[in-house]
Amino acid sequence: MRIVLMAITAIMFFASGEARSSVPEIPGNSIRIIVPFSAGGPTDVLARVVGKVLGDKLGVTTYIENKPGASGIIGTEPVVRSPPDGAVLLLTATHHVITPSLYKSIPYDTKKDLSPIALVAAAPNAILVTKNFPANNIAELIEILKKNPGKYSFGSAGTGSANHLSGELFKQMAGVDIVHIPYKGNGPAMNDLIGGHIPMIFDSLPTVVNASKGGLVRALALTGLKRSPLLPDVPTLDESGVKGFNVQAWFGIYMPQANNSPIYQKLVAAMKEVNESAEAKQKLAEMGVETGNLYGDEFRAFVDSEIERWAAVVKKANIPPE
Repeated sequence: MRIVLMAITAIMFFASGEARSSVPEIPGNSIRIIVPFSAGGPTDVLARVVGKVLGDKLGVTTYIENKPGASGIIGTEPVVRSPPDGAVLLLTATHHVITPSLYKSIPYDTKKDLSPIALVAAAPNAILVTKNFPANNIAELIEILKKNPGKYSFGSAGTGSANHLSGELFKQMAGVDIVHIPYKGNGPAMNDLIGGHIPMIFDSLPTVVNASKGGLVRALALTGLKRSPLLPDVPTLDESGVKGFNVQAWFGIYMPQANNSPIYQKLVAAMKEVNESAEAKQKLAEMGVETGNLYGDEFRAFVDSEIERWAAVVKKANIPPE
């Protein structure tokens, strides 16, 4: 009997050891998260919050590396070229699904060369006008724009940014003609709006709340389908008569194409824990964004649909590829 018990114990020990060995480990016990935008922006801030919680969940050290340029292409390429072992990840924004329509060629295939892990967060954009702009709501804004085609302009963080294409979609759905003024980032565009040099911008909620609450500019509407608790008195475009308008600035995390490998599955499961954690929810809510709820194949399907959606907007807006 004793021999039988010893044999069973040995089998259980080796089985548990085999199970442990089948769980993939991340090389170097660390993860480098590349953010393809400058430090201090919304994507960078999100990456630092999410990276810390992810590292805690996995028991690894996480590092954030900023590699800005070319609408995210410069930072995305080294991730694509990295081994799919979980040591290098990409945390990027909506630009990721827009660049395929804006460039004649990019050094990777957006759909095939990366494995989407999870939607990290999403937030609406806002239509902001100068504090003295004659319109007090979207209906009045549309009326003014229709009476003065081509007279007014809107600023954005740059050609092909989510802010820019929010404006282009607004033009298409509202039937108005406004001139796009691209800037090299959200900050310069906001400064010119506050200074009265441009009448209007589209910008993501995390960067507009303070300026709006401080009375420096006025928010006429949000581009999502529901109001934000940070600006509860600001209606959505859908509420304001532009029915069905729904644009979110969203942020996702990816790894090099992993073909549903065990390490990929491990990271998907870990990101689900991150998004559901009280720490992430609280810190992201303070920024005016909601934690994501799409993982693995569902997030991949969403990414692919967004590529097609923005390709149609770019084509209708006649934005020439670079």
